[in-house]
Amino acid sequence: MRFCVPRCLTISLVASAAIATAPAAEEDAMIAQSLAQMLQAARTVISNNQDLINNPDVGDKHLTGQVVLDQAITSYANATGRNPTSIDQNSRQAQLLKAMMAAIVAATDENQAAINKKGTGFKGFIPAVFARLVSEDFNQMAKGDAEVKVTAPAELVRNRKARPDAWEAEIIKTKLLDPQRPKGQSYSAVVDANNRPAFRIMVPEYYAASCLACHGSPKGEMDITGYPKEGGKLGDLGAVISITLYH
Repeated sequence: MRFCVPRCLTISLVASAAIATAPAAEEDAMIAQSLAQMLQAARTVISNNQDLINNPDVGDKHLTGQVVLDQAITSYANATGRNPTSIDQNSRQAQLLKAMMAAIVAATDENQAAINKKGTGFKGFIPAVFARLVSEDFNQMAKGDAEVKVTAPAELVRNRKARPDAWEAEIIKTKLLDPQRPKGQSYSAVVDANNRPAFRIMVPEYYAASCLACHGSPKGEMDITGYPKEGGKLGDLGAVISITLYH
Protein backbone atom coordinates (compact mmCIF):
# COMPACT_ATOMS: atom_id res chain seq x y z
CA MET A 1 0.00 0.00 0.00
CA ARG A 2 1.19 3.50 -0.81
CA PHE A 3 1.03 6.41 1.55
CA CYS A 4 0.32 10.11 1.11
CA VAL A 5 3.81 11.42 0.47
CA PRO A 6 5.56 14.48 -0.94
CA ARG A 7 6.04 13.00 -4.39
CA CYS A 8 2.27 12.59 -4.63
CA LEU A 9 1.75 16.28 -3.92
CA THR A 10 2.40 19.15 -6.25
CA ILE A 11 4.09 22.17 -4.77
CA SER A 12 4.44 25.70 -6.02
CA LEU A 13 5.80 28.86 -4.42
CA VAL A 14 4.52 32.02 -6.06
CA ALA A 15 4.42 35.12 -3.90
CA SER A 16 1.35 37.28 -4.28
CA ALA A 17 1.82 40.20 -6.66
CA ALA A 18 1.56 42.83 -3.96
CA ILE A 19 4.29 41.19 -1.92
CA ALA A 20 6.62 40.11 -4.72
CA THR A 21 7.35 43.71 -5.69
CA ALA A 22 9.22 44.36 -2.46
CA PRO A 23 12.90 43.29 -2.46
CA ALA A 24 12.77 42.26 1.20
CA ALA A 25 9.71 40.11 0.54
CA GLU A 26 11.39 38.58 -2.50
CA GLU A 27 14.30 37.54 -0.29
CA ASP A 28 11.88 36.15 2.29
CA ALA A 29 10.06 34.21 -0.44
CA MET A 30 13.36 32.76 -1.66
CA ILE A 31 14.27 31.66 1.87
CA ALA A 32 10.84 30.15 2.42
CA GLN A 33 11.05 28.34 -0.89
CA SER A 34 14.39 26.79 0.00
CA LEU A 35 13.05 25.60 3.38
CA ALA A 36 9.96 24.08 1.78
CA GLN A 37 12.02 22.37 -0.90
CA MET A 38 14.47 20.89 1.61
CA LEU A 39 11.60 19.56 3.73
CA GLN A 40 9.93 18.15 0.65
CA ALA A 41 13.17 16.50 -0.50
CA ALA A 42 13.64 14.81 2.87
CA ARG A 43 10.03 13.62 2.96
CA THR A 44 10.57 12.06 -0.45
CA VAL A 45 13.52 10.08 0.93
CA ILE A 46 11.30 8.72 3.69
CA SER A 47 8.64 7.95 1.09
CA ASN A 48 11.08 6.10 -1.14
CA ASN A 49 12.21 3.98 1.79
CA GLN A 50 8.80 2.96 3.17
CA ASP A 51 9.20 -0.64 2.04
CA LEU A 52 12.58 -0.84 3.78
CA ILE A 53 11.35 0.88 6.95
CA ASN A 54 8.38 -1.47 7.21
CA ASN A 55 10.31 -4.66 6.42
CA PRO A 56 9.90 -6.84 9.54
CA ASP A 57 12.74 -9.15 8.53
CA VAL A 58 15.48 -6.50 8.51
CA GLY A 59 16.93 -5.01 11.66
CA ASP A 60 19.41 -2.24 11.05
CA LYS A 61 18.14 -0.44 7.95
CA HIS A 62 21.23 1.79 7.76
CA LEU A 63 18.80 4.67 7.25
CA THR A 64 20.43 7.13 9.62
CA GLY A 65 19.75 10.83 9.76
CA GLN A 66 22.91 11.54 7.79
CA VAL A 67 21.91 9.08 5.07
CA VAL A 68 18.49 10.71 4.76
CA LEU A 69 20.06 14.17 4.69
CA ASP A 70 22.64 13.23 2.06
CA GLN A 71 19.90 11.92 -0.22
CA ALA A 72 17.75 14.97 0.47
CA ILE A 73 20.60 17.33 -0.41
CA THR A 74 21.10 15.51 -3.71
CA SER A 75 17.38 15.80 -4.49
CA TYR A 76 17.34 19.45 -3.45
CA ALA A 77 20.35 20.25 -5.63
CA ASN A 78 18.81 18.48 -8.61
CA ALA A 79 15.55 20.39 -8.17
CA THR A 80 17.02 23.83 -7.55
CA GLY A 81 20.35 23.67 -9.34
CA ARG A 82 22.08 24.73 -6.14
CA ASN A 83 23.83 22.79 -3.42
CA PRO A 84 22.86 24.30 -0.04
CA THR A 85 26.53 24.37 0.95
CA SER A 86 27.20 26.77 -1.92
CA ILE A 87 24.97 29.45 -0.39
CA ASP A 88 26.69 32.27 1.52
CA GLN A 89 27.04 30.57 4.88
CA ASN A 90 26.65 33.89 6.71
CA SER A 91 23.29 34.57 5.10
CA ARG A 92 19.95 34.10 6.80
CA GLN A 93 19.00 31.57 4.15
CA ALA A 94 22.05 29.41 4.89
CA GLN A 95 21.53 29.60 8.64
CA LEU A 96 17.89 28.53 8.39
CA LEU A 97 18.73 25.78 5.92
CA LYS A 98 21.33 24.51 8.38
CA ALA A 99 18.63 24.36 11.04
CA MET A 100 16.32 22.51 8.65
CA MET A 101 19.03 20.00 7.76
CA ALA A 102 19.92 19.48 11.42
CA ALA A 103 16.22 18.88 12.14
CA ILE A 104 16.06 16.27 9.37
CA VAL A 105 18.96 14.39 10.96
CA ALA A 106 17.51 14.69 14.45
CA ALA A 107 14.01 13.52 13.51
CA THR A 108 15.43 10.45 11.80
CA ASP A 109 17.97 9.54 14.46
CA GLU A 110 15.44 9.97 17.27
CA ASN A 111 13.35 7.22 15.65
CA GLN A 112 16.05 4.65 14.91
CA ALA A 113 14.65 2.19 17.45
CA ALA A 114 11.29 2.11 15.68
CA ILE A 115 12.79 2.09 12.18
CA ASN A 116 15.08 -0.84 13.00
CA LYS A 117 12.64 -2.93 15.05
CA LYS A 118 12.49 -6.50 13.75
CA GLY A 119 9.29 -8.48 13.74
CA THR A 120 7.10 -5.45 13.21
CA GLY A 121 5.76 -4.44 9.81
CA PHE A 122 4.12 -1.03 9.70
CA LYS A 123 6.24 1.30 11.84
CA GLY A 124 4.12 4.45 11.61
CA PHE A 125 7.17 6.42 10.47
CA ILE A 126 5.41 7.78 7.41
CA PRO A 127 6.28 11.01 5.56
CA ALA A 128 3.53 13.02 7.24
CA VAL A 129 4.77 12.06 10.71
CA PHE A 130 8.37 12.68 9.66
CA ALA A 131 7.49 16.16 8.36
CA ARG A 132 5.80 17.05 11.64
CA LEU A 133 8.78 15.88 13.66
CA VAL A 134 11.21 17.78 11.44
CA SER A 135 9.09 20.91 11.75
CA GLU A 136 8.99 20.65 15.52
CA ASP A 137 12.76 20.21 15.76
CA PHE A 138 13.34 23.05 13.28
CA ASN A 139 11.08 25.37 15.25
CA GLN A 140 13.13 24.75 18.38
CA MET A 141 16.41 25.34 16.57
CA ALA A 142 15.18 28.49 14.81
CA LYS A 143 13.10 29.72 17.73
CA GLY A 144 12.38 33.42 17.44
CA ASP A 145 13.55 33.58 13.83
CA ALA A 146 11.35 31.24 11.82
CA GLU A 147 8.65 28.58 12.06
CA VAL A 148 7.51 25.80 9.73
CA LYS A 149 4.30 23.80 9.97
CA VAL A 150 2.59 21.36 7.66
CA THR A 151 -1.11 22.02 8.10
CA ALA A 152 -4.30 21.51 6.09
CA PRO A 153 -7.96 22.47 5.98
CA ALA A 154 -9.17 21.89 9.55
CA GLU A 155 -11.40 18.94 8.63
CA LEU A 156 -8.40 17.08 7.18
CA VAL A 157 -6.00 17.58 10.09
CA ARG A 158 -5.26 14.30 11.89
CA ASN A 159 -2.88 15.62 14.55
CA ARG A 160 -3.96 18.49 16.77
CA LYS A 161 -0.47 19.97 16.60
CA ALA A 162 -0.98 20.55 12.88
CA ARG A 163 -4.23 22.49 13.19
CA PRO A 164 -4.19 25.78 11.29
CA ASP A 165 -4.12 28.94 13.37
CA ALA A 166 -6.69 31.66 12.72
CA TRP A 167 -4.68 33.33 9.94
CA GLU A 168 -3.85 30.02 8.25
CA ALA A 169 -7.46 28.88 8.42
CA GLU A 170 -8.65 32.14 6.87
CA ILE A 171 -6.12 31.98 4.02
CA ILE A 172 -6.95 28.34 3.31
CA LYS A 173 -10.66 29.18 3.17
CA THR A 174 -10.57 32.46 1.26
CA LYS A 175 -7.47 32.02 -0.93
CA LEU A 176 -6.21 28.47 -1.40
CA LEU A 177 -9.69 26.94 -1.73
CA ASP A 178 -10.97 29.73 -3.96
CA PRO A 179 -11.91 28.01 -7.26
CA GLN A 180 -11.08 31.24 -9.11
CA ARG A 181 -7.49 31.30 -7.80
CA PRO A 182 -4.85 29.68 -10.05
CA LYS A 183 -4.20 26.20 -8.74
CA GLY A 184 -0.80 25.81 -7.13
CA GLN A 185 -0.34 29.49 -6.41
CA SER A 186 0.92 30.25 -2.93
CA TYR A 187 -0.22 33.15 -0.83
CA SER A 188 2.12 35.40 1.11
CA ALA A 189 1.75 38.51 3.24
CA VAL A 190 3.53 40.57 5.86
CA VAL A 191 1.38 40.37 8.97
CA ASP A 192 1.69 40.32 12.74
CA ALA A 193 2.48 36.92 14.21
CA ASN A 194 2.96 36.44 17.94
CA ASN A 195 2.92 40.22 18.30
CA ARG A 196 5.76 40.64 15.81
CA PRO A 197 5.84 41.61 12.13
CA ALA A 198 6.50 38.57 9.96
CA PHE A 199 6.52 37.34 6.39
CA ARG A 200 4.11 34.42 6.12
CA ILE A 201 3.61 32.14 3.16
CA MET A 202 1.15 29.33 2.57
CA VAL A 203 2.21 26.70 0.03
CA PRO A 204 -0.60 24.44 -1.21
CA GLU A 205 -0.10 20.72 -1.85
CA TYR A 206 -2.58 18.51 -3.67
CA TYR A 207 -3.59 14.86 -3.57
CA ALA A 208 -2.21 12.64 -6.32
CA ALA A 209 -3.23 9.04 -6.95
CA SER A 210 -0.86 7.54 -4.37
CA CYS A 211 -2.29 9.79 -1.62
CA LEU A 212 -5.74 8.30 -1.98
CA ALA A 213 -4.79 4.95 -0.41
CA CYS A 214 -5.01 6.77 2.93
CA HIS A 215 -7.06 9.85 2.11
CA GLY A 216 -9.44 8.71 -0.61
CA SER A 217 -12.60 6.61 -0.71
CA PRO A 218 -14.61 5.11 0.71
CA LYS A 219 -14.91 7.94 3.20
CA GLY A 220 -14.81 6.69 6.78
CA GLU A 221 -13.01 3.43 6.03
CA MET A 222 -9.97 2.94 8.25
CA ASP A 223 -6.63 3.25 6.48
CA ILE A 224 -3.42 1.44 7.46
CA THR A 225 -2.54 4.16 9.99
CA GLY A 226 -5.82 3.66 11.86
CA TYR A 227 -7.48 6.89 10.73
CA PRO A 228 -10.72 7.11 8.75
CA LYS A 229 -10.25 8.07 5.12
CA GLU A 230 -11.41 11.56 4.22
CA GLY A 231 -12.93 10.73 0.86
CA GLY A 232 -10.47 12.98 -0.96
CA LYS A 233 -10.24 13.11 -4.73
CA LEU A 234 -7.36 13.48 -7.13
CA GLY A 235 -6.22 17.11 -7.19
CA ASP A 236 -7.97 18.15 -3.97
CA LEU A 237 -6.08 20.41 -1.58
CA GLY A 238 -4.56 17.98 0.88
CA ALA A 239 -1.92 19.91 2.81
CA VAL A 240 -0.29 23.30 3.17
CA ILE A 241 3.28 24.13 4.12
CA SER A 242 3.05 27.22 6.31
CA ILE A 243 6.27 29.17 6.84
CA THR A 244 6.76 32.22 9.05
CA LEU A 245 9.88 34.38 8.89
CA TYR A 246 10.02 36.93 11.68
CA HIS A 247 11.35 40.43 11.02
